[in-house]
Amino acid sequence: MIVQGPAESMLAAVLYGSEDLRMERVPVPRAAKGELVLRVGAALTCGTDLKVYRRGYHAMMLKPPIPFGHELAGEVIETGEGVTTFQVGDRVVPLNSAPCDICLWCRQGQQNLCEDLLFNNGAYAEYMRIPARIVEKNTLLVPDGVPLEHAALTEPLACVVRGLEESGARPGDSMVVIGAGPIGLMFMHVAQLSGVHVIAVIKREDQRPLAMAFGARSIVCLENSEDVIGDVRKLTPDAHGADVVIEAVATPKTWEWAVGMVRRGGVVNFFGGPPSGTVVSLDTNRIHYDEITLKSSFHHTPATARTAFDFVTSGRFKCSEYITGTARLEDVPQVFARMMKRGSVSTNGSHAGPHADIKTAVFPTGSIQ
Repeated sequence: MIVQGPAESMLAAVLYGSEDLRMERVPVPRAAKGELVLRVGAALTCGTDLKVYRRGYHAMMLKPPIPFGHELAGEVIETGEGVTTFQVGDRVVPLNSAPCDICLWCRQGQQNLCEDLLFNNGAYAEYMRIPARIVEKNTLLVPDGVPLEHAALTEPLACVVRGLEESGARPGDSMVVIGAGPIGLMFMHVAQLSGVHVIAVIKREDQRPLAMAFGARSIVCLENSEDVIGDVRKLTPDAHGADVVIEAVATPKTWEWAVGMVRRGGVVNFFGGPPSGTVVSLDTNRIHYDEITLKSSFHHTPATARTAFDFVTSGRFKCSEYITGTARLEDVPQVFARMMKRGSVSTNGSHAGPHADIKTAVFPTGSIQ
């Protein structure tokens, strides 16, 4: 069923390679059996998209040329044959993947590692097709009163929820979060909401207010520290180190710092993924004799997506504070070019300086808001 016939072509961002993002007219998608077509209401910028923009590819999710963007929410304008869960006019947030629920990893509850994990990209566009498997397994109905740009936070937040769950942090635990980018701030906020004491490791003093606003109780700034590991450990009970350390920067140095900051018997989650081929030097003696658990977290599962969605729709997560910039669809290439220069887009579309915004919401022309 189609609520209204959209134009034959639409504006969309297409990634061709490293820092080569183009706005093009492409055919408007149509819904096949089990599928949906959405009018995109809001699409969000994110660190993963910036990394893909810089490198020109993603090892698992996409290879250029390909439609770009994966955090979105929108309104259903067309339903394919057999779709009964959603109807035209519904406001929904589709996750960017769905597992098969058949393979070994899915049966072990590791759906994020599904050997046939289906990804979907193309959020920076006027319309977007949602594959049948994502419609069935990983699309959620947005309640009235929840802005679509807030609902679009579900995907990155689902990754953070999984990372926190995998780390085993409990109320009252101490947690170090290395990095105050969008994902680092999400970890701080969700950990704080879960009753965890957060110590933030930030690069510059201008990041301090954001880290504090999103839940950090203590902060170590690299600009003021000659011994970052020692300074962090001093902030933990009896200077033993943190119960959990989250690495959210993705450099060899910060991976090594993380192991130095954790207590004996603690957990390190290498959440930030460095480029393929990166080599890290770790103290194996400490890892072995101090029984340190080293983990990494990739992506999300349908279960963590629903937990994240509850954070968003319940009002517990600071959505309004997290989305601090807006842009038009046609300006997406300029937005990413500015992000590469560590700048951002202010709410009026002008350059706003380093880290003035955490995330930018892109509103396609004529979309609902």
